[in-house]
Amino acid sequence: MGRFQEVLRAVNNLKLLAAIGRSGGDLSNVADLVDSFIDSPQMADCIRRFRALPRGAELMDGRYPPLQPDIERLAQLPADTLGGRYARLITSLGYDPEFFRPRPTSSEAQWLTQRIATTHDIHHVVCGFGTAAAGESGVLAVTAAQIGFPAYVLLTSAGQLASFRFQIERFEAISSAVSHGHAIARQASCLAASRWEEGWEKPMSQWRQELGISDPADAAPYGLAAQLP
Repeated sequence: MGRFQEVLRAVNNLKLLAAIGRSGGDLSNVADLVDSFIDSPQMADCIRRFRALPRGAELMDGRYPPLQPDIERLAQLPADTLGGRYARLITSLGYDPEFFRPRPTSSEAQWLTQRIATTHDIHHVVCGFGTAAAGESGVLAVTAAQIGFPAYVLLTSAGQLASFRFQIERFEAISSAVSHGHAIARQASCLAASRWEEGWEKPMSQWRQELGISDPADAAPYGLAAQLP
């Protein structure tokens, strides 16, 4: 029965990937893909890897709350702080800071899924990846490599394959961004285990130094610098 369920999941994932491609990355389709892995063997292994991190088990067992940012307050912080830069990203691009799907956090898989979903845009800011296709692939690659978050593993692999097969002009940028994300993942502490809310006022340079991000993507062709005013 387990093998049959995995076959059904694989078929459903292919349908969701096709929907994501057709929609240009519609967030509800991405959320469906993320949720499809909650009770999967892949998520179980992701949880194992997360719990093995220095602060992972503590965060998970305490159900450290999903992000609930006060953008108006964060916008008052200096532009070089984590909170100030995050607020600039959200407001300048017209993002809804609460775009993420509400989920219960009673199980380990639900909690980790929601925590990663709500902090995703912070990873853009900290790593310096832009929000266009290549930048998205790069920032997803960080979490995919660090803890094997299932939907992000699938999305980064599918993005490279789709561009190579159908849009070769995009392949170089996407593959370069994914490679950059993997390099950050190897060098840095796990982003998913960071308590961002306890350091909004901390300068970005200090966050990056503490995390071990020595080569952020800001100035790359797929970087965030060109998107922020």
